[in-house]
Amino acid sequence: MAILKVARLGHPVLRRPASPVPPEEVRTPEIQRLIDDMIETMREYDGAGLAANQVHTLKQIAVIEVLENERYPDAPQVPLTVVINPVVTPLSEELEEGWEGCLSVPDMRGLVPRHTAVRLQCLDRAGQPVDVVAKEFFARVVQHETDHLNGVVYLDRMPDLSTLSHIAEWNKHWLGLREQND
Repeated sequence: MAILKVARLGHPVLRRPASPVPPEEVRTPEIQRLIDDMIETMREYDGAGLAANQVHTLKQIAVIEVLENERYPDAPQVPLTVVINPVVTPLSEELEEGWEGCLSVPDMRGLVPRHTAVRLQCLDRAGQPVDVVAKEFFARVVQHETDHLNGVVYLDRMPDLSTLSHIAEWNKHWLGLREQND
Protein backbone atom coordinates (compact mmCIF):
# COMPACT_ATOMS: atom_id res chain seq x y z
CA MET A 1 0.00 0.00 0.00
CA ALA A 2 1.03 3.59 -0.55
CA ILE A 3 0.18 7.11 0.54
CA LEU A 4 -1.07 8.89 -2.57
CA LYS A 5 -0.60 12.55 -3.49
CA VAL A 6 -3.78 14.52 -2.78
CA ALA A 7 -4.80 17.11 -5.39
CA ARG A 8 -5.40 20.57 -4.00
CA LEU A 9 -7.99 23.13 -5.01
CA GLY A 10 -7.05 24.56 -8.39
CA HIS A 11 -5.89 21.28 -9.89
CA PRO A 12 -8.17 20.50 -12.88
CA VAL A 13 -8.71 16.87 -11.80
CA LEU A 14 -10.95 18.12 -8.97
CA ARG A 15 -13.33 19.72 -11.48
CA ARG A 16 -13.72 16.76 -13.83
CA PRO A 17 -16.44 14.14 -13.38
CA ALA A 18 -15.17 10.64 -12.73
CA SER A 19 -16.08 7.68 -14.93
CA PRO A 20 -18.05 4.70 -13.62
CA VAL A 21 -16.10 1.54 -12.88
CA PRO A 22 -17.42 -1.37 -14.96
CA PRO A 23 -18.68 -4.01 -12.48
CA GLU A 24 -16.39 -6.67 -13.95
CA GLU A 25 -13.36 -4.47 -13.13
CA VAL A 26 -14.16 -3.88 -9.45
CA ARG A 27 -12.29 -6.97 -8.23
CA THR A 28 -9.22 -6.49 -10.44
CA PRO A 29 -5.89 -6.12 -8.64
CA GLU A 30 -5.54 -2.54 -9.97
CA ILE A 31 -8.86 -1.37 -8.52
CA GLN A 32 -8.32 -3.25 -5.24
CA ARG A 33 -4.85 -1.70 -4.88
CA LEU A 34 -6.29 1.76 -5.59
CA ILE A 35 -8.93 1.22 -2.88
CA ASP A 36 -6.29 0.06 -0.37
CA ASP A 37 -4.09 3.07 -1.21
CA MET A 38 -7.06 5.43 -0.86
CA ILE A 39 -7.89 3.99 2.56
CA GLU A 40 -4.30 4.37 3.71
CA THR A 41 -4.14 7.93 2.34
CA MET A 42 -7.44 8.92 4.01
CA ARG A 43 -6.23 7.54 7.34
CA GLU A 44 -2.80 9.16 7.03
CA TYR A 45 -4.37 12.61 6.66
CA ASP A 46 -7.23 12.04 9.16
CA GLY A 47 -9.89 12.42 6.49
CA ALA A 48 -13.50 11.34 6.94
CA GLY A 49 -13.57 10.36 3.28
CA LEU A 50 -11.58 10.46 0.08
CA ALA A 51 -12.69 10.38 -3.54
CA ALA A 52 -10.57 9.00 -6.36
CA ASN A 53 -10.51 12.42 -8.07
CA GLN A 54 -8.61 13.69 -5.07
CA VAL A 55 -5.79 11.24 -5.77
CA HIS A 56 -5.66 12.05 -9.49
CA THR A 57 -7.80 9.10 -10.64
CA LEU A 58 -11.02 9.76 -12.52
CA LYS A 59 -12.92 6.67 -11.37
CA GLN A 60 -16.15 6.69 -9.36
CA ILE A 61 -14.65 5.33 -6.16
CA ALA A 62 -14.72 6.85 -2.69
CA VAL A 63 -13.80 5.60 0.75
CA ILE A 64 -15.40 6.79 4.00
CA GLU A 65 -14.47 6.11 7.61
CA VAL A 66 -14.74 8.01 10.87
CA LEU A 67 -13.17 6.39 13.93
CA GLU A 68 -11.89 8.76 16.61
CA ASN A 69 -10.91 11.36 14.04
CA GLU A 70 -9.13 14.41 15.50
CA ARG A 71 -10.41 16.57 12.61
CA TYR A 72 -14.01 15.61 13.54
CA PRO A 73 -13.89 14.87 17.28
CA ASP A 74 -17.66 15.13 17.81
CA ALA A 75 -18.66 13.11 14.75
CA PRO A 76 -20.37 9.76 15.23
CA GLN A 77 -18.36 6.76 14.14
CA VAL A 78 -18.79 5.54 10.58
CA PRO A 79 -17.31 2.13 9.73
CA LEU A 80 -15.06 1.78 6.70
CA THR A 81 -17.29 2.09 3.65
CA VAL A 82 -16.12 1.68 0.05
CA VAL A 83 -18.43 3.37 -2.43
CA ILE A 84 -18.21 2.57 -6.16
CA ASN A 85 -20.47 4.19 -8.79
CA PRO A 86 -22.68 5.94 -6.21
CA VAL A 87 -26.20 7.15 -6.82
CA VAL A 88 -27.37 9.45 -4.03
CA THR A 89 -31.03 10.35 -3.63
CA PRO A 90 -32.22 12.85 -0.99
CA LEU A 91 -34.95 11.38 1.23
CA SER A 92 -36.46 14.78 2.08
CA GLU A 93 -36.01 18.42 1.22
CA GLU A 94 -34.70 19.11 4.73
CA LEU A 95 -31.24 20.69 4.72
CA GLU A 96 -28.95 21.27 7.65
CA GLU A 97 -25.91 23.50 7.73
CA GLY A 98 -22.74 21.89 9.02
CA TRP A 99 -19.04 22.60 9.06
CA GLU A 100 -17.02 20.88 6.37
CA GLY A 101 -13.38 20.66 5.50
CA CYS A 102 -11.56 18.83 2.75
CA LEU A 103 -8.16 17.29 2.23
CA SER A 104 -8.05 19.10 -1.13
CA VAL A 105 -8.76 22.47 0.55
CA PRO A 106 -6.32 22.11 3.44
CA ASP A 107 -6.69 24.00 6.71
CA MET A 108 -10.08 25.52 5.83
CA ARG A 109 -13.66 25.07 7.10
CA GLY A 110 -17.01 26.41 5.93
CA LEU A 111 -20.72 26.01 6.60
CA VAL A 112 -22.41 23.85 3.95
CA PRO A 113 -26.10 22.94 3.72
CA ARG A 114 -26.68 19.23 3.08
CA HIS A 115 -29.61 16.86 3.09
CA THR A 116 -29.98 15.20 6.49
CA ALA A 117 -30.83 11.79 5.02
CA VAL A 118 -30.02 10.23 1.65
CA ARG A 119 -30.35 6.87 -0.03
CA LEU A 120 -26.98 5.56 -1.20
CA GLN A 121 -26.95 2.95 -3.95
CA CYS A 122 -23.53 1.74 -5.09
CA LEU A 123 -21.23 -1.24 -5.34
CA ASP A 124 -18.93 -2.26 -2.50
CA ARG A 125 -15.31 -3.29 -2.99
CA ALA A 126 -16.39 -6.86 -3.79
CA GLY A 127 -18.69 -5.57 -6.53
CA GLN A 128 -21.83 -6.35 -4.53
CA PRO A 129 -24.79 -3.95 -4.66
CA VAL A 130 -25.32 -1.75 -1.62
CA ASP A 131 -28.56 0.10 -0.86
CA VAL A 132 -28.50 1.98 2.45
CA VAL A 133 -30.01 5.01 4.10
CA ALA A 134 -27.35 7.41 5.35
CA LYS A 135 -28.31 9.96 7.98
CA GLU A 136 -26.77 13.02 9.57
CA PHE A 137 -22.94 13.05 9.49
CA PHE A 138 -22.71 9.89 7.36
CA ALA A 139 -25.15 11.50 4.89
CA ARG A 140 -23.02 14.66 4.84
CA VAL A 141 -19.84 12.72 4.04
CA VAL A 142 -21.60 10.64 1.36
CA GLN A 143 -22.79 13.85 -0.33
CA HIS A 144 -19.37 15.50 0.00
CA GLU A 145 -17.54 12.54 -1.58
CA THR A 146 -20.17 12.05 -4.30
CA ASP A 147 -19.82 15.74 -5.14
CA HIS A 148 -16.09 15.18 -5.65
CA LEU A 149 -16.85 12.36 -8.09
CA ASN A 150 -18.97 14.86 -10.03
CA GLY A 151 -16.29 17.58 -10.08
CA VAL A 152 -17.84 19.65 -7.27
CA VAL A 153 -16.07 20.85 -4.10
CA TYR A 154 -17.77 21.94 -0.88
CA LEU A 155 -17.02 25.59 -1.57
CA ASP A 156 -19.43 25.38 -4.52
CA ARG A 157 -22.23 24.47 -2.07
CA MET A 158 -21.59 27.31 0.37
CA PRO A 159 -24.34 29.95 0.08
CA ASP A 160 -22.36 32.37 2.26
CA LEU A 161 -18.59 32.50 1.87
CA SER A 162 -18.27 34.69 4.98
CA THR A 163 -18.08 31.49 7.07
CA LEU A 164 -15.05 30.22 5.12
CA SER A 165 -12.31 30.16 7.74
CA HIS A 166 -8.74 29.06 8.20
CA ILE A 167 -8.76 26.20 10.72
CA ALA A 168 -6.79 28.15 13.35
CA GLU A 169 -9.31 31.01 13.20
CA TRP A 170 -12.22 28.56 13.14
CA ASN A 171 -10.91 26.96 16.33
CA LYS A 172 -10.64 30.39 18.02
CA HIS A 173 -13.82 32.06 16.81
CA TRP A 174 -16.37 29.71 15.29
CA LEU A 175 -15.83 26.63 17.47
CA GLY A 176 -16.59 28.60 20.61
CA LEU A 177 -19.80 30.00 19.09
CA ARG A 178 -20.90 26.51 18.09
CA GLU A 179 -20.38 25.19 21.62
CA GLN A 180 -22.32 28.15 23.12
CA ASN A 181 -25.26 27.42 20.81
CA ASP A 182 -25.34 23.65 21.58
